[in-house]
Amino acid sequence: MRIIRAEHLGMCFGVRDAIALALETSRREPLTILGDLVHNETVLEDLRANGINIRQQADSVDTRTVMITAHGASERAINKTRGLGLNLLEATCPLVHVAHRSLAKLVREGFHPVIIGRRDHAEVRGMTEDFDVFDVVLGEEDVENLQERARFGIISQTTQPIDKARRLVRLIEQRFPLSEVRFIDTVCQPTKQRQSAAVELAQKCDVVVVIGVTHSNNTHELVRTCSRFCQRVHHVQSAAELREEWFAGAETVGVTAGTSTPDAVIREAESQIHELSGRRLEQKWQPCFMSHGTLTGIPQIKTDFRK
Repeated sequence: MRIIRAEHLGMCFGVRDAIALALETSRREPLTILGDLVHNETVLEDLRANGINIRQQADSVDTRTVMITAHGASERAINKTRGLGLNLLEATCPLVHVAHRSLAKLVREGFHPVIIGRRDHAEVRGMTEDFDVFDVVLGEEDVENLQERARFGIISQTTQPIDKARRLVRLIEQRFPLSEVRFIDTVCQPTKQRQSAAVELAQKCDVVVVIGVTHSNNTHELVRTCSRFCQRVHHVQSAAELREEWFAGAETVGVTAGTSTPDAVIREAESQIHELSGRRLEQKWQPCFMSHGTLTGIPQIKTDFRK
């Protein structure tokens, strides 16, 4: 069985930079991160092991220095934190900053703000909290529920697939033909690269394993994308969740991972897939003995040699 990686997978530069900043700062002074720095419990456990506190609300912080996560935050939230007398560090991904600026520009120019993304996601909350009126859409039903506006200004959560974003923009244009619709593409390049690589991977694999936590948006989108081109797609958070029967009869297994999945977790999953395939091969090669001790089962061994 052959195991291949997607050309682009795993942690993006924004996540790596945020982790590096947190660790570097914690070596100088006590640090609290406001919210989950990234959507990966393995990473969060490592941060805690390095003495870093993680809190969801600024008013529960007991260190002088706090950090905004890679997902960003609204100006309202940032000003509230500074108002508590806390020293604020931003680990916001630069490409999330681009999305914030793009949305603010559209609003200044008189467009009604629409964000393509998950309403409950930290990144989307950071984008919308500065506005009293806005809409968040993720599917056709959300588009149907939109009220007519003279001008729609649309951006996307950075981890949404660009083809989904463009499809929803077209639906808004079709539903409101008299409205002006302007879309600024804020899907980040790492997401586009990982989505494109996932398509290429899934098209040439019998089985695809997608590694990432259950509440990671970009990981879920990788699962959906791979499922369009491969019937056997499995989403796991770690190597411990892999099952031997998933790989029965597979000649090629593909591996991809979300943007907050550590390299070590990917390597462990690949190693476990190798082990499971070896175990299955050993079982198929197990010789059978007749009651008088002669070896049988030779034809089956020949048949399965290629596996």
